[in-house]
Amino acid sequence: MLSPVDASDTPTAPQKSPPSSLPLRLMQPATTASDEDQSEEHLSLLPLPVSKGSLFLESDEEVEHAYEPEEKVVIDLAGDEEEEEEEGDEEDSGETPGSDPPFSWKKLWLFMGPGFLMSIAFLDPGNLEGDLQAGAIAGYSLLWLLMWATAMGLLIQLLSARLGVATGRHLAELCREEYPNWARLVLWSMAEIAMIGADIQEVIGSAIAIKILSRGFLPLWAGVVITAIDCFIFLFLENYGVRKLEAVFAFLITTMAISFAWMFGETQPSQKELVIGLLVPKLSSKTIRQAVGVVGCVIMPHNVFLHSALVQSRKINPKKQRRVREALKYYSIESTLALVVSFMINLYVTTVFAKGFFGTEEAKNIGLENAGQYLNNKFGGGALPILYIWGIGLLAAGQSSTITGTYAGQFIMGGFLDFKLNKWIRALITRSSAIIPTMIVAIFFDASDTALDVLNEWLNVLQSVQIPFALVPLLTLVSKEEIMGVFRIGPRMKVVTWTVAALLIIINAYLLLDFCSKEINGLLFGSLVSVVILLYVTFIVYLIVRDTSTPNWFISIFRKRFL
Repeated sequence: MLSPVDASDTPTAPQKSPPSSLPLRLMQPATTASDEDQSEEHLSLLPLPVSKGSLFLESDEEVEHAYEPEEKVVIDLAGDEEEEEEEGDEEDSGETPGSDPPFSWKKLWLFMGPGFLMSIAFLDPGNLEGDLQAGAIAGYSLLWLLMWATAMGLLIQLLSARLGVATGRHLAELCREEYPNWARLVLWSMAEIAMIGADIQEVIGSAIAIKILSRGFLPLWAGVVITAIDCFIFLFLENYGVRKLEAVFAFLITTMAISFAWMFGETQPSQKELVIGLLVPKLSSKTIRQAVGVVGCVIMPHNVFLHSALVQSRKINPKKQRRVREALKYYSIESTLALVVSFMINLYVTTVFAKGFFGTEEAKNIGLENAGQYLNNKFGGGALPILYIWGIGLLAAGQSSTITGTYAGQFIMGGFLDFKLNKWIRALITRSSAIIPTMIVAIFFDASDTALDVLNEWLNVLQSVQIPFALVPLLTLVSKEEIMGVFRIGPRMKVVTWTVAALLIIINAYLLLDFCSKEINGLLFGSLVSVVILLYVTFIVYLIVRDTSTPNWFISIFRKRFL
């Protein structure tokens, strides 16, 4: 686990606060008793009142925020004010701040929420389909890969949280300031495409669940319409505060956990094979595609953007080093707990289908839509048929992931473009961009399980190729002292994170090449695809070498180790 206060990553010498030109000062109060002469400057940075009937914000100078000050959860408890005064005295005197505040279960509870919202991307219908196919085709042999892929995902998400807490801004906002306009627009376009691809899978998953639970009465397109309404439910819940919204997501995750744990108990997979699958790495040529799918589903580009914004739902002063370290500690614990829960849910799904279909003729034909029926035929009905247990879990996964997709879309659009739009307008645009293509998909693919499986493969590839456009900017930004201050990652963490990023990019490149070799036919089409791939690779190289410190750092490491 990435430690937010690792001594190897944080200098011990006294450090100055980040330059005042950074956007960190936006998190400061408008006025202070000892600094009246700066009140006008600070007040100009605060949001102006917005008319309820207005689509656009009233001031062109207002800066886009993930959360407004009044929306944030206050963490300070009794005794914190004295600690802050002591910390302020230490910083004013140039001394290194003292030890962090003691661990508090109440504070951990107040920090709980953002990590669980983030973990929903590890549980969306696309991930569940990858789990069931891995279990049916590879049996228990890829459980070790699922575990390590989740660990890699945790590392990336902790970096995203670190960026958001230490800067007071989220990844999309920082990309807007870091890159030139043309690169910023390309990154925004890629993030939107990835989000739409994920949203199609999530909405289709919800629609399939609704079709199952209605016993086929509601067709796929009707399920899509019902799922689209969750956008307005989300907006309604948001008015009641962040904690209420987080409670709803906690309920949905609990529903998934109970449903799939119930399936696990009913089917009773082999405990011995489960333990061996976790501890003994196995990989064969027959299961390489499922292995790539397991890893590729873990890192969702829009989720990297989302987590850096979610952590700002707590009121934290990014100029107080002790408070930032404390927040990173609690967020690290919370995110780890959330991904342990998500790993267990994915484990349940994989082992259930490994028990039921590994080595059978049905294994290659199982997909998200027919999985429930296959389970019912294999394990029977009972008091509560396993078909409906599967449908309940799938519905919770689809509904929760579509709402978080709407959430991510708001932050991505607002951050990259700095649109002065009210939240409900941004949410409506985000939801429409996904619902319209999903409705087309639902109408044309409703009658064909095979067609839906092919579509899902295309969507997986679409999201896989977007991963570098989230990872490379994230790793670049968390390595820069002018952005992160003393919370930049150190050399050892750089080696680990860039190695993980390179591994993920290579794995997803394999998926892309494997898919293209099977699906791309014809000289003209092949040539066009080759040009697109060339431009794609060129842009990734540009993102890496644009910050000269990254390639220079790689060169210095190479010289020390091999020359």
